[in-house]
Amino acid sequence: MRLVIARCSVDYAGRLSAHLPLATRLLLVKADGSVLVHSDSLSYKPLNWMSPPCTLALMEPDVDQTDAGVIQIWRVAQAKTADLLVISIHEILHESAHELGHDPGLQKDGAEHHLQKLLAEQIELLGDGFTLVRREFMTAIGPVDILARDASGGSVAIEIKRRGDIDGVEQLTRYLELMNRDPHLAPVTGIFAAQEIKPQARTLAQDRGIRCLLLDYDAMRGLDDSDHRLF
Repeated sequence: MRLVIARCSVDYAGRLSAHLPLATRLLLVKADGSVLVHSDSLSYKPLNWMSPPCTLALMEPDVDQTDAGVIQIWRVAQAKTADLLVISIHEILHESAHELGHDPGLQKDGAEHHLQKLLAEQIELLGDGFTLVRREFMTAIGPVDILARDASGGSVAIEIKRRGDIDGVEQLTRYLELMNRDPHLAPVTGIFAAQEIKPQARTLAQDRGIRCLLLDYDAMRGLDDSDHRLF
């Protein structure tokens, strides 16, 4: 990634035209070819940018531009459209380049597989006498997150979501319908577990005899003790 802090003006031409008057800005040139123009405001949003595929060409200013104080021109052209980003640089205050390497991408804390692992380890959260049979119990239409047995030895299928909506209840309903055809498992009841369950999903689950369970992710990780909260 190339970082340039410069006094510059910026012109964009394409589906619309835009102009940024002369000011000090941060210019980012990424390995994928994208060019972004940032100010010291607007949070993460660039003032203007060009997305790849695009090409960056460094141009010498003409006489009039030189007289106006321009020392360098960046011409960024979009390969698929006629869009053009022109950055007129008057002064470069800082310039550096850094090899960032491969980025593995965002890994969301509290993702469903984390919740599944924690609930399997703390199966007692389902109630007294519950025991774990296995995680990712495979059916003909996909894996059920957790298969457990209740205190009476009955099979219980648990579907886990970060945010529980109607689609999740429908998914668990399909699993239950299929699993209840297996004489080795039937009867199978269901638990819909999530950090947040929407009212419509809760209503549908209760109508189908599916129990709803709210999961406290911080408490499950041992970062928060819900028994000692004032509220």
